[in-house]
This record gives sequence, structure tokens and C-alpha cells, in this order.
Amino acid sequence: MTIDTFVNASDTLTTPATDIEQIVPSDTSDLGHMTKALNAATAGVVRVTTQQGTITDIFLAAGTVFPLRIRRVWATGTSATGLRGLF
Repeated sequence: MTIDTFVNASDTLTTPATDIEQIVPSDTSDLGHMTKALNAATAGVVRVTTQQGTITDIFLAAGTVFPLRIRRVWATGTSATGLRGLF
């Protein structure tokens, strides 16, 4: 059995993510959860809508974790692949 020493710790923006979900870019649908960060398997541009509603393009290097609260990853304008949202 795995012991979670931090099971009663508060989940904040500065604590590590506790879940990861594949992101399928969409021009019409928001993500199911607001992210803490993004990760990409291959480098490229990702068009996002931020928590505050700003639509912008960011560059993600492969394998890095980019701390950003987003509500949508757009299909149009996104070239990075293997996207994951950290929550």
C-alpha cells in the first residue's frame, strides 16, 4: 500500500499537480478542468485561452512543464503534439 504523507495538504497553485489528462485541441470546446500547467511531447506553438479569457500563442519545448492556467487549447494555430494538462 502506498502511503500519501500529504493527503491532508491543501491543493494550491504552487503544489505539484495531482492528475494529468490528455488534451485534444478544439476550436469549440473548453477543457473539462482549468490547468495548473501544460506539457507537450513535441515542441511547437500552442494557441490557448487563458483563465482570464485572453487568446494567445505560446511556444512549448518538448518535455517541459509550462505553468499556465488555461481553459481551452485551440486546434487552429496549435502545432505542438502530445499535449497534457496538469491539474
